[in-house]
Amino acid sequence: MNSKTKIYLPLIIAIAIAFGIYLGSSLNYQKKTMTFFGGTPQEKKIKRLIDYIQYEYVDEVDTDSLLDGTIKNMLGKLDPHSVYIPAQEHESIAESMNGKFVGIGIQFRMYNDSLTVIKVLENGPSKTAGIMAGDRILIANNDTLYGRNIKSDYILKTLKGKPNTSVDLTIYRKSENKNLPFTIIRGEVPIKSVDAFYMLNEGLGYIKINKFAATTYDEFEKALEVLLKEGMQKLVLDLRHNPGGYLQVATQIIDEFLKDGKLIVFTKNKRDKIDKTFATKKGEFEDGHVFVLLNGASASASEIVAGALQDNDKGTIVGRRSFGKGLVQQEMELGDGSAVRLTVSRYYTPTGRSIQKPYKKGDSHGYFNEFEERYNGGELMNSDSIKVNDTLKFTTPKGKIVYGGGGIIPDVFVAIDTTLYFDRIHYRKLNDFVFDFSDNHREDFKDVSLNDFIENFDNDNQIFNEYLESIPMDYQDMDIAEIINLKRYLKALFAQQIFDINAYYKIINEDDKMINKVKELNKEGYPLKD
Repeated sequence: MNSKTKIYLPLIIAIAIAFGIYLGSSLNYQKKTMTFFGGTPQEKKIKRLIDYIQYEYVDEVDTDSLLDGTIKNMLGKLDPHSVYIPAQEHESIAESMNGKFVGIGIQFRMYNDSLTVIKVLENGPSKTAGIMAGDRILIANNDTLYGRNIKSDYILKTLKGKPNTSVDLTIYRKSENKNLPFTIIRGEVPIKSVDAFYMLNEGLGYIKINKFAATTYDEFEKALEVLLKEGMQKLVLDLRHNPGGYLQVATQIIDEFLKDGKLIVFTKNKRDKIDKTFATKKGEFEDGHVFVLLNGASASASEIVAGALQDNDKGTIVGRRSFGKGLVQQEMELGDGSAVRLTVSRYYTPTGRSIQKPYKKGDSHGYFNEFEERYNGGELMNSDSIKVNDTLKFTTPKGKIVYGGGGIIPDVFVAIDTTLYFDRIHYRKLNDFVFDFSDNHREDFKDVSLNDFIENFDNDNQIFNEYLESIPMDYQDMDIAEIINLKRYLKALFAQQIFDINAYYKIINEDDKMINKVKELNKEGYPLKD
């Protein structure tokens, strides 16, 4: 980068900010004549201030970081969902939402100062090359990766790269007690957003979606096809802890449930321009009923799915009130790798309700930490404690009352299960123990099938007792319910370590309160006929 570029970079970014904000308010709306290069008074003001700081201020200043702070401060005065994404974070966020990245295809963790392979991803470059779970990566392209306090960002930068480039690894394999050389050719590695899908019982299927990324619809469609072949008649769609994602992907999934022509969602901008989205094709599950699981961390696109199914009398919402995000963001790049996500419209469910919860401009902390207020107010334990606004009452085609003004309120309430919560220290110790035990007993689990594992794992409590011996006495004072849940969680973590995330959910859901409630409703023949 030459000296002239350095001088004018802050100006370029400042102009880009103004352009981004302008574009966010104008995109997809009425076209206007832009006198961009002439410069508005606001643009000239920003440029002049940066020039003063650049040339006249008494000390040398990193104007890039100064400008980053200014952008954050500007957006902080808007709504809680208009945010700035620095260049160093933008790439990883984009990868997550694209549903893939270029790398070697492993899950890893730093364990006792060693970079340890936790899982080798199916059909990935490392699987092809012969890398195994438990391998320690000692060296990557002559860079030592052990015995140092290395951050994950540095490791990812080392292992990721461009497609079809190679990385030379030296690996220590514990089972053979020797170092082994590998050359891995980097390739595309999928980031799955459908965590699990399987049959809960005869006729009742289950799909868990963790976000709505670019590849989510394709993953969902494949899962739906498998379950339909296995005889699924009703579906449990688990959107708990799903923060949302792409609106278009959510509407594609909804389209599989609703008949042609049904309204899915509509958005409205500040000029009152309305864009409606309708179901457009023959869906794969138009004749089956959907139970949607929600909690307070289900937001945005998750709420669009739930609202569309609830308002069209297609789905039954089970659980607790969702987060309450009814604002639509558009991502706009700023030209230097960074971007802003600017709120450009509000979305509304088919009955016309906005589920955006109230917020104070500039108070994002209180907005995102409302869980404590809900807990203290009792609404996580009792549906009667959920505050509703009677002026925001709407009616579905079949006469069901639904409310706007702060999240999707469930049709069937299920209280929070407080026995499932472990503090951070206990959680870390559980994960450390499971990895350590699995790492030392890989041969014992090598030929075990998932069904055998589910049926017979630790029936004599030896592993559980060994875990109890490994933790301080402070963490051993548990009641019966906590012990039962801890055993199940320990078993689920072992299943994830030995098999996959699908196995984890098969076990962790065995006594899940929301799923048990759905099973009750299903047994009663729910939904009941009109």
